[in-house]
This record gives sequence, structure tokens and C-alpha cells, in this order.
Amino acid sequence: MGRGGTITIKDVAREAAVSVATVSRALNGHENVAEDVRRMVLETAKRLRYQPHAAARSLSSRSTQTIGVVLPDLYGEFFSELIRGIDGVARGQGRHLLVSSYHGAQEGQGAALRAMRGRVDGLLVLSPYADQPGFLTDNLPVGLPVVMINTRLPNDVYPVLNVDNHGGALAMMRHLIGAGHRRIAFIGGPQGNFDAAERERGYRDALAELLPGTRAWIVPGNFDEASGMEAGTALLKAEARPDAVFAANDVMALGCLFAFNEAGLQVPRDIALAGFDDVPLARFVHPTLTTMRISIAELGANAMQRLLHDIQAGGQPWPEPDPLTPELVVRNSAPTREGAVRA
Repeated sequence: MGRGGTITIKDVAREAAVSVATVSRALNGHENVAEDVRRMVLETAKRLRYQPHAAARSLSSRSTQTIGVVLPDLYGEFFSELIRGIDGVARGQGRHLLVSSYHGAQEGQGAALRAMRGRVDGLLVLSPYADQPGFLTDNLPVGLPVVMINTRLPNDVYPVLNVDNHGGALAMMRHLIGAGHRRIAFIGGPQGNFDAAERERGYRDALAELLPGTRAWIVPGNFDEASGMEAGTALLKAEARPDAVFAANDVMALGCLFAFNEAGLQVPRDIALAGFDDVPLARFVHPTLTTMRISIAELGANAMQRLLHDIQAGGQPWPEPDPLTPELVVRNSAPTREGAVRA
């Protein structure tokens, strides 16, 4: 018996009256073990409650059965939905997750990526720094399968799964303008964030296409409730307030809604409001929030499926998916001319 009373592979071998190598082959499913011997070894290991040492097993098999996930943050409905999609596929394939976040700092994410070395079979990464020269090559080990989520890369060294944020923002602006709104403010997201930049680009392109000559009205935000509330308060102080506000994500839209409610405004009678993502809370506030629906869990699941393919397929081609297309969901906060559609 090992240190601290732990059952070791040697204990199993001694009890089963076979060699340690035979126990190892039987437990790892190798074919060169007689079936009756394999069954006897497995029954012995079960009776002794033997648990293989994960680190030793990974050294022998060169597989950790673990996937690394590095995200900007773990707080909020977007990230919880993303991890839910990732984890569903991982569990279905008998894989474990090692999840880390870096809370916005570039060096922090670099450290998180480097800490994954030797611990995982592949990595899923969501990073605003992916297009920075040398960032990925400096922090990712050569040969480790990696799939990026929601970013732009200067080359195709790693596969990327994206959401069509630009197209989604265009669709929302067409809805707002089609409902008669002309002074439309936009609450932006964090500097350097790919999603935020693409959604702002869609807002600007829609103005240029549908309301030529109209100046963009952009208020800074940070993808959290507090910045949405601050943006809403700032908009109410404007000399002429907007007809509608389009927030770059739902969480900021909800913070903005709070500011409007506190000021005694009625949404959408006094001002229309829209978001992006369709987080679960969007359909339970009053008024219900018009937004662009993304299947965030599906994005995570697709990324995990692609990564597992790259780990297991040994270079076999994989059809590159189109970016996920957001769906316009019209609710009471920004209805059509005819009225809201509940969804």
C-alpha cells in the first residue's frame, strides 16, 4: 500500500498475481491482454478501490483528457452560457475542463495561457489580444491544438469561430430606423474588444447607409450594468435626448433601463431601448428587452467540437463554419410601428 494508505498499481498487481505492466495494459484498454486476465484485473482494481494517478497516466498515454479554457472573465451570463456549451460537449466525450480567466490584463492572459502548458490536450481561447504581434506565439506551445473564439487573427495559424456581430448590429439598426427612430445613440463596449468593435462598426455602417449625413452618437461602456446605467444617465443630460438607445450588449441595456426608470421615463413611450446577446434575463424585465439573439451555448459547443476534432483527427480537414448569425428578437422595449412582438 502506498504512502498515506493509498492503493497503488503495485497493490493491484500483487493482489491479482500479475505484473505491474499487465495491470497497466488492462486498465488502459490495450489489446494484448487475455480477456479473462483483463476481467480479473478490473475486478481486483474495483474491489481495492484503486484510482489511477492522473499525472502518471497522462505521462504514459501522452493525454491529460483535459481541455483548457481561457476567458477574459468568468462573471456574467455570456460566459456562463459559453462554458455551459463547452462543458456539455466535453462531458459527452469524457473530457474535463481547466478554466482560467485574466480579468482584462494582457500580461494576465499571457500568464494564464502559459500556465496551461503540459496540463491540457488543447485550448479554447477568447482574447482581445489575439491580433497583437507575437502575443499568441509567445504564450502558446508549438503543436498544441488551439481554437480561438470571437476574434480576428492576422493569419490563419489557428481556427476561429465567430459571431456575425457586424451583421447583427446592422439588423438591429434597420429595425430601429424602420420603427421611425432617427436619433439613435449607441452604448459601446470595452476598448480592444472584438465583439464591441464589430457591433459599433455595424451601427456606424447602418447610419451611413440608411441615414446618410447623421452623426454617430456613441457613449462609452464596459459591458457591465454599471457602465450601462452611467451611459443612460449621461444620455438623459443631453440637450436633445435620443429617440432610441442601442446598447452593445444586454447587460448594459439593463443598466440603462434602470437609469431611465429612476428618472421617471417610460420605455418605449419616451425612449426605445435595445440590446445584443439575448441573455436569459432579457425576457423577464419590464418592459421585455428587444435584442439580437445569439446561441452563446451553441458557440461554445461548436468551438469544443472543432477542438476535439483537431486533437483526434491528426490533420484531417474540417469544414470551416460560417459565423453564427444573430436573430432579431422584437420585444416591448423597442417595438415595431405596429407594436411589440413577444418572444
